[in-house]
Amino acid sequence: MGVEQTLSHIPALRRYARLLTGDATRADDLVQDTLERACMKWQLWQPGPALRSWPLSLLHNLHVNHLRDWRHDDGHVALEDAPEAAHEPLAQMAENMDMQRALAALPPAMREILLLVTVEEYTYAEAAEILGVPVGTVMSRLHRARERLRELMTPPQPERGTPLQLVKR
Repeated sequence: MGVEQTLSHIPALRRYARLLTGDATRADDLVQDTLERACMKWQLWQPGPALRSWPLSLLHNLHVNHLRDWRHDDGHVALEDAPEAAHEPLAQMAENMDMQRALAALPPAMREILLLVTVEEYTYAEAAEILGVPVGTVMSRLHRARERLRELMTPPQPERGTPLQLVKR
């Protein structure tokens, strides 16, 4: 096995990085850093785990490290506006932008689990291995992430006035 085998996983890495960062440029930088790390650490890869999950684990860890370093440098984390839509049909643009905003509003731990399981179609066990958490944590975070996403995507219901009350005369 050689480093060349990771090349087939670049589209998944880019997808995951783009969804994590919300920015194409930062995502490409993160993928580049991940591939460099994979090349430098290739001898550490064990043939047991799937090669598909190893670069995603590297990407996840680099992303967490970048966030941690950025928080220490700036003292805060600011969410950027939702990224631009890329060649989406106009009929779905508003819904896609709403979904991107909702994903950006999720806490990073929930967003990571949701993206790995629903977008990248990893099993709970594979996602747990990538993130270095127990399977039960994956399941509970995924449930909370789906519930929160559902809340964020549901349009607010118009408030009704006070209910009519029967008044004695």
